[in-house]
Amino acid sequence: MDPASRPLVRLIGASRDFDVSRPWLNRVLEGAPRRLLRAVDDVSFDVRRGETLALVGESGCGKSTVARLIVGLYALSRGRIEFDGLDLAALETDAAALRRRMQMIFQDPYASLNPRWRVRDIVAEPIRVLRLADNDAAEGARVAELLRQVGLAAEDGEKYPHEFSGGQRQRISIARALCGNPEFLVCDEPTSALDVSVQAQILNLMAELQERLGLTYLFISHNLAVVLHIADRVGVMYLGRVVELAEAAQLFATPRHPYTRMLMDAIPDLEMSGKPRTPVAGEVPNPLAPPAGCAFHPRCPHANARCRTERPQLRPVAGGAAACHAVEEGRL
Repeated sequence: MDPASRPLVRLIGASRDFDVSRPWLNRVLEGAPRRLLRAVDDVSFDVRRGETLALVGESGCGKSTVARLIVGLYALSRGRIEFDGLDLAALETDAAALRRRMQMIFQDPYASLNPRWRVRDIVAEPIRVLRLADNDAAEGARVAELLRQVGLAAEDGEKYPHEFSGGQRQRISIARALCGNPEFLVCDEPTSALDVSVQAQILNLMAELQERLGLTYLFISHNLAVVLHIADRVGVMYLGRVVELAEAAQLFATPRHPYTRMLMDAIPDLEMSGKPRTPVAGEVPNPLAPPAGCAFHPRCPHANARCRTERPQLRPVAGGAAACHAVEEGRL
């Protein structure tokens, strides 16, 4: 495949299980089996160069676990993840060099910055670890450049994180992520802890940096208004699986999967005050004991016998892909 047309990131059947069993002695005495929680279940998608792919869904659906799998904070249980055509798990000598090309922005700027360090040391830490500067002067100049790049002053490097607002702290996190000149940023709900007006500033900054530096984003969020503003394509996750994937404009205009429709109906919109909506009752099932067939069928108003016994696969539909028997059979 031509490197220019090859996806930058590709997940192929990625899965991650967590052992949530009781301690060994308890299991021996009580005769209890081991219990595995499948947080990510056979997820496959591509992230094209220069685009923003958003993953959305309710809390606990596996979005953040996917993010951590990609950057290597969690190991895969099954499947593979490719970056620029190379299998990350199979690499031995070049894995560190390849992972420098991807960075992560975490959700909580109050927890992701060391409160005992000055900002200049926080931003400079990856520069030192990766040995990207020849001397202290070059390191200081790079830190000042990064701070200015995210809308802060070079003098802010002498301050501590507690002297900044939430939005300014997230700017510091972005500066730290950019220090190694990455190509790919995994953004794990980077605006969820911020006020609405500050969210807009951070989103505008990220869009500007993407255009200027040619970045590719995987954007994790549960806020559909934010996703509509920044995403090129959207993947919808439910109980560890991708149930719909489409261009952002297409997904918001004509959502296919009943779960996606439920999420859309939850968006406040004065213009839709008289539009009939289909309520979806219930809650996300226990991931330790997921339902048979389609995981969404206990809450779906369109479920039939096939939905209760056969798990749907992500199949192409007009403008994207959906994992839904009702969509496949034309019942929606």
